[in-house]
Amino acid sequence: MEILDKKSTEIVSLFEELDELLNIIQQALKNRTPHLNGEKFLSNRDVCRMLHISSRTLQDWRDTGKIPFIRIKGKILYKQSKVLKRLEDSAVK
Repeated sequence: MEILDKKSTEIVSLFEELDELLNIIQQALKNRTPHLNGEKFLSNRDVCRMLHISSRTLQDWRDTGKIPFIRIKGKILYKQSKVLKRLEDSAVK
């Protein structure tokens, strides 16, 4: 019976596979967004990136009602469909 240590090929391979799996899980968690009734919700950061606007501009849009949002336990979320509609409505025709 062979005793394996941390330098054994099998152990090194196992840890490499575990590292790869960890990276996949971290990437999946990073890219996830909450879903509700098939609707995808976006964070402030997501909306700013999507619309290429600053967080201050987004705050102004919320304050003036230019973009609808919901607040759940202090977290502000935006329906992706509403953000896309806002983007389409503001497109130059």
